[in-house]
Amino acid sequence: MREPTTTPGGVWTPGRRALTTGLVFTVTLVGFEGLAIATILKVIDDDLKDINLIGWVFSAFFLGNLLGVVAAGYEADRKGPARPFLAGLALFALGLLGAGLAPNMVALVAARAVQGVGAGALPAVAYIAIGRSYPKALQPRMFAVLSSAWVLPGLIGPAISGAIAEAFGWRWVFLGLLPLVALAAIMTTRALVTLGAPGGGEPADRRIEALTLVAGAALVLAGASAHSVLATPILLVAGGIVGARAFTRLVPTGTLRLAPGLPAAVALRGLATFAFFGTDAYVSYTVTSVRHSSIALGGIALTAATLTWTTGSWVQERRVRRLGPQVFVRVGMFLIACGIGLMIAVAESVVPSPVAKHAWGVAGLGMGISYAPLSLVVLDEAAVGSEGAATAALQLCDTLGVALGTGVAGAILAAGATLEWTIGSALTLAFVLSAAVALATSIAAVRLPEMIHQHDA
Repeated sequence: MREPTTTPGGVWTPGRRALTTGLVFTVTLVGFEGLAIATILKVIDDDLKDINLIGWVFSAFFLGNLLGVVAAGYEADRKGPARPFLAGLALFALGLLGAGLAPNMVALVAARAVQGVGAGALPAVAYIAIGRSYPKALQPRMFAVLSSAWVLPGLIGPAISGAIAEAFGWRWVFLGLLPLVALAAIMTTRALVTLGAPGGGEPADRRIEALTLVAGAALVLAGASAHSVLATPILLVAGGIVGARAFTRLVPTGTLRLAPGLPAAVALRGLATFAFFGTDAYVSYTVTSVRHSSIALGGIALTAATLTWTTGSWVQERRVRRLGPQVFVRVGMFLIACGIGLMIAVAESVVPSPVAKHAWGVAGLGMGISYAPLSLVVLDEAAVGSEGAATAALQLCDTLGVALGTGVAGAILAAGATLEWTIGSALTLAFVLSAAVALATSIAAVRLPEMIHQHDA
């Protein structure tokens, strides 16, 4: 992969300042929304009263992400990143509006799906812009800068969203973000327009495969949530058949078998997000519904993870080229497993509820250490002009992991309610599954390259 031909200097030099600022603001906006929904989940559930769809509040968003990621990668490889960025912001805004006005949980889930399509385009564009605009030596720093964009929403997002929900109602947590979407467009679009199209041949159009994969994943999650002797296996098998072929066409050859290099990095990213977000989405819910503690404590736990994620990202930025990505992913995934283990203790009331903030701080550190090195492997091994396809595959597995992780955990929670389990017992089972995936990912990281290239080939 050739070095991008760009202005020398750092990520904040005049030639890159506008792009860096715009991408950071956009990630901050999406980060605030993501932390907000996790913080106020119990408030929404108390209002709309449909626990059977609680997992779909997250899953619909990330299934929409799948389509947005692939579509944005395709359009960016054809005509440059500006158009998919603007389309993503428009759909994100439409989803915010629909969520804020949703009369019931079904409408909220539908709005979250639309919002997810838009949100999926935004990180895909950010990754493509980093690959094309920042020299290889600066890419680790830019990923660390983007991780830092979560600091502000991590510090104030949970507290503000909780306060807004209590003072004005949870709907204004969505509606209040609409003006900021317009600001993100103003800040970022011009810098993206200057990137233009990458040139080269016509990229492969995988949007139909992405839609098929979304349908397959939705069938799998519907089967997991059906709790029916007849419907559950039919939906699971149908979803697997529908989604498997599309998945293999959307990711690098060898992804399912964790072939060394690019395929392994793409696959491990999906496993990592399954493990982390399958628990993260329910951390605040555990604190408020199982331990009957305040929304504020649940928000503090999410804030702790955000801050330690950023810390971990800066740690890897300074060491990843010397130590290599493999060691960071192995250690990071082990830390995530440890954090989930502590959350199991919280759900089982073995430890005081404030332990949740320490537990999720440990997990966030692990994610910060392991997340960006996987991105670097993908950018390092992607062919020139195919950065959009490579990063789209990475983001696809990223979001598929989140969708399945949050969806399966939500299905376990709904099944527990049907079987009259305690909420704590259902969450414990979901967290055990996530911890097992984290440990397996730590072991499988041996398939990653020990080092990334220091210079261009």
